[in-house]
Amino acid sequence: MKGIFPVDRFQTIRTPFYYYDTELLRQTLRAINAETSRHEGWHVHYAVKANANPKLLTIIREAGLGADCVSGGEIEACVKAGFPGSKIVYAGVGKADWEINLGLDRDIFCFNVESIPELEIINELAAAKGKVARVAFRLNPNVGAHTHANITTGLAENKFGIAMRDMVPVIEHASRLKNIQVVGLHFHIGSQILDMGDFQALCNRINELQDELERHRIRVEHINVGGGLGIDYEHPNRVPLPDFKAYFDTYAKKLKLRSGQTLHFELGRAVVAQCGSLITRTLYIKKGAVKQFAIVDAGFPDLIRPALYQAYHKIENICSNEPKETYDVVGPICESTDVFAKQIDLDGTKRGDLLAIRSAGAYGEIMASGYNCRQLPVGYTSDEL
Repeated sequence: MKGIFPVDRFQTIRTPFYYYDTELLRQTLRAINAETSRHEGWHVHYAVKANANPKLLTIIREAGLGADCVSGGEIEACVKAGFPGSKIVYAGVGKADWEINLGLDRDIFCFNVESIPELEIINELAAAKGKVARVAFRLNPNVGAHTHANITTGLAENKFGIAMRDMVPVIEHASRLKNIQVVGLHFHIGSQILDMGDFQALCNRINELQDELERHRIRVEHINVGGGLGIDYEHPNRVPLPDFKAYFDTYAKKLKLRSGQTLHFELGRAVVAQCGSLITRTLYIKKGAVKQFAIVDAGFPDLIRPALYQAYHKIENICSNEPKETYDVVGPICESTDVFAKQIDLDGTKRGDLLAIRSAGAYGEIMASGYNCRQLPVGYTSDEL
């Protein structure tokens, strides 16, 4: 075993595959619960879009977290993993009728609504079932986040949420719909955020919005601030846990909740990213005119983040203790973007060596595709190996 990896056991498994350190996942969940338990009425819903592996979902449900879903399929996966409907929230800009009906049938905690047309369809479908749908309005706070442009969601130019100027008219309109119960406000400004100032700016905006609502004699039961807390991709061994204390303390100090209000979070990446690694086997070492390539059997269909976001993932050779050499780590796909890293130092690498692409527990396995008719990577946990 090199580091946290049972390398001998890996040798018998077809690569590429995902490996999840479930002890680290449980440690992460304990840290979240330790912080939130200090505050009455605080609830964390795991953002399932980060990773819907059923084994991980079960561990997360056992830790007491709820679920934040963005599709009917995610709702079904959570129900199968044992999440009660009362702890499921359903978000997304394009909810299909069958997905709304599924949420109604499962009596989920609430729908995070993003437009008046969506609100009216939910009301119509709820009326057909003789039910009242609980909704929270996702507002676009026009708050920027210091993160990649493709994962910023809180600006006025983004497709997400209802404009702040429409907040009061939308809530007043909803109050006239017989099959709608407005229970809260929902926000989410982006992902992989490490600057607590971004979350503080969100708190300030929510405080202003609540003041405006009170001037119209409108009060809501729940405030949902979304997620977005980032992780340390450069140092997964040294910093395996995100800074949950700073994150939750920001909301405790800066957000002015009203008496009796509950606060909801939707963390995804911060929960699962560090516990997962993509394990891939070296196929060839190719010495080019100006570079040396480690060609591996994983490609961007298995982990798309480097190609899609130019995202950094630390890569380790878990089979070698040889002196370091410099490589471009590339996959087998006939696309120039099929590159995991350029000009990185690895322990001397040869054909057959296993590489671990770290911090891949979020937006890794869940975003895998069958491009080139490739098989989807399997996910294994340390509980089974």
